Amino acid sequence: MTERNQRSHAAGWTGPGMREFVALMAALMASNALAIDAMLPALPAIGEALGVVEPNQRQLVITAYLIGFGVSQIAYGPLSDRFGRKGLLVGSLIFYGIFATLAGLAGSFTLLLAARAMQGVAASGSRVLVLAIVRDRFQGSAMARIMSLVMIIFMIVPVLAPAFGQAVLVVATWRHIFIGLGVYAAALIVWTLLRLPETLPEDRRRPLSAAHLADALGTLVRTRQSIGNTLVSTLIFGALFAFIGSIQQIIFDVFERPDLIALAFAAIAGPMAFTSYANSQLVMRVGPRRLLMWALVAFTASALLHLLVSMTIGESIWAFVALQSVTMACFGLVGANASALTMEPLGHMAGTASSFQGVITTVGGALIGLAIGQQFDGTTVPFLLGFAACGALALGTALWANAKPREHPAPAG
Repeated sequence: MTERNQRSHAAGWTGPGMREFVALMAALMASNALAIDAMLPALPAIGEALGVVEPNQRQLVITAYLIGFGVSQIAYGPLSDRFGRKGLLVGSLIFYGIFATLAGLAGSFTLLLAARAMQGVAASGSRVLVLAIVRDRFQGSAMARIMSLVMIIFMIVPVLAPAFGQAVLVVATWRHIFIGLGVYAAALIVWTLLRLPETLPEDRRRPLSAAHLADALGTLVRTRQSIGNTLVSTLIFGALFAFIGSIQQIIFDVFERPDLIALAFAAIAGPMAFTSYANSQLVMRVGPRRLLMWALVAFTASALLHLLVSMTIGESIWAFVALQSVTMACFGLVGANASALTMEPLGHMAGTASSFQGVITTVGGALIGLAIGQQFDGTTVPFLLGFAACGALALGTALWANAKPREHPAPAG
């Protein structure tokens, strides 16, 4: 964004400066990554403590959270378009902390999964509202750049979260990981209350009605750019969730190096932060469409290469980390651009549209990731085959979605 555009967007803005704004948005989104990735080293301990016999069932600790996170997004967008962003955001953070604590106190696996699902319901507010708040202030390439800057910080969290979980296990139990999430939520509540103003003025709020919901969903589905890039995000998030759900079993069972889970996860996920930064520097010059297409080509090619290596000559743990890190690096060039392209024609209904997009991408991605994860057979082949399939399908979908100039259907009424 040019300096003149930054000044234009800052006119009338009483909130934090650009750096603090990006940091706050990233910290809010990171609450979701922490709730997922900090669990990974603790899954065997959770299974042992709560009597989980089948190892693949431990993946449900992640999936239950993701399903709750996905389906509830449908509510946050319309409510935020009607009542504003800030109050709803604070409320979601309060319940995030409550259910994180309840998960830490659960006495059975069923109760733990229920608390995790409800924690996901609360956490979905931050995902929808961060996207809507950023869209309130920016659009197009400028929004893609801001989201890329947010993702730089956001991507650091998955790198550090397993190390946090592993460190907690050294001095305490898996239950204290959930308590730590409650403390994090409390800090976010204070920061939001003190520093973030309301970003949706009264004159831009939309009525809460079935007609409005139908209008937003219909517009999303009818707009090829929006629905196409939503499906691209769904497929790529499916691969990401497969990685999150399977990485503990791959490191523990395939390579038999449980001591390396945090280091391997950091080495694989770390490059996403660098590519997110690169995207923030390139998107204003190259544009989100071209960057998205090249990223999907690289994602698919690297996934196919990794699959070929695994099926022919085999791989050590460090070969797996090296090859998988190349594929994962492409996420930093996909997520922000696909989201910006999806939302670009939908600024007049950003909150509701982001809700529908979130439901589709999260629930669809979680189910795809679970389907891939449940094929785990003691090797990396099913995992890598799923990655390659997601990449190829996403690339074909992106070619269709972005083949023409953007479509802007007129808002109903």
